[in-house]
Amino acid sequence: MIYKEFQDLQLSALGMGAMRLPVIDGKDDQIDEAAACEMVDYAFKNGINYYDTAWGYHSGQSELVMGRALKKYPREQFYLATKFPGYDLANMPKVKEIFARQLEKCQVEYFDFYLFHNVCEMNIDAYLDDAKYGIYTYLMEQKKNGRIRHLGFSAHGSYEVMKRFLEAYGKDMEFCQIQLNWIDYDFQDAKKKIELLNEYQIPVWVMEPLRGGKLAVLGEKYENRLKEVRPEETIPAWSFRFLQTIPGVTVTLSGMSNFEQMKANIETFQTEKPLNEQEWKMLLDIAEDMTKSNTVPCTACHYCTSHCPQELDIPGLLSLYNEHAFTGGGFIAPMALSAVPKDKQPTACIGCKSCEAVCPQQIHISEVMTDFSQKLQG
Repeated sequence: MIYKEFQDLQLSALGMGAMRLPVIDGKDDQIDEAAACEMVDYAFKNGINYYDTAWGYHSGQSELVMGRALKKYPREQFYLATKFPGYDLANMPKVKEIFARQLEKCQVEYFDFYLFHNVCEMNIDAYLDDAKYGIYTYLMEQKKNGRIRHLGFSAHGSYEVMKRFLEAYGKDMEFCQIQLNWIDYDFQDAKKKIELLNEYQIPVWVMEPLRGGKLAVLGEKYENRLKEVRPEETIPAWSFRFLQTIPGVTVTLSGMSNFEQMKANIETFQTEKPLNEQEWKMLLDIAEDMTKSNTVPCTACHYCTSHCPQELDIPGLLSLYNEHAFTGGGFIAPMALSAVPKDKQPTACIGCKSCEAVCPQQIHISEVMTDFSQKLQG
């Protein structure tokens, strides 16, 4: 197992994410605990010392199962991470009771790593309103009294949202977990987010390295290109090699849902084989080809916005449309739009086509807004 330095610790470069544990009959809230424990045992014996769970994973069952699975091991031999569930605004006034319950569920007296969960457009104002909710103050108190060893945050929000959070709390953030993979490096502007974290000297934790499994199996033409260059490398391994090429990446979390995935990923992380310049470019070229098939080529020139009588943030909406279309749904676009006033959402488009008259990319924006509205409703 490769290990990375973090302050005075040696963390396994591969961490076990507990969001996609094996389940019974496809039911997310019914974890196959025997299978999950077998995976934890194998992970522990093969050098993984970082385990990541959260309040909401598996409808609240993940923390309980991980607590029981790790209980048999000496506490000083593993690092446990969980998160304050700010993805649900109803939780904002409950930081004290939730934190206390998390310690009970995980059967520990402290968390090695604790995160503000999912900093995004929907919750940034609440997270920053410390006078009202006191989340930051309370978590800093827990760090002072030793119940949190290292404090950080995860983010699915935009660069601008992350910047606001860091301007407020960046001096106290020790790590940040972002969605990072060779698709989202450009597609979700992860590159720019990494640069922002570098400005604050905050190391990067990776979530969704395989984009929920989407990058584990590619089209035949793409897989053939990769195998020509590295015939010995599996397709999922390319995603991990990509991350090994990026300075600042410390822990890569993989939500392994079966024993075979775990064995394969641990095998990959026995060695560090970063991409060379040609391999890096090839992977990003494939990413561009994959994402352009069902997305629109907006360059965010903003010519359209000055011609929109509804004053919509058309480039922002098109970016969310692309995410939603490429992913085939998901939570990111609806989550971001939940913070947008109704009169600025895709449904507010009146189809006047004034924006289309000045679009250099000749995007049929009015049709895209209609399609976006229908996708969100469906």
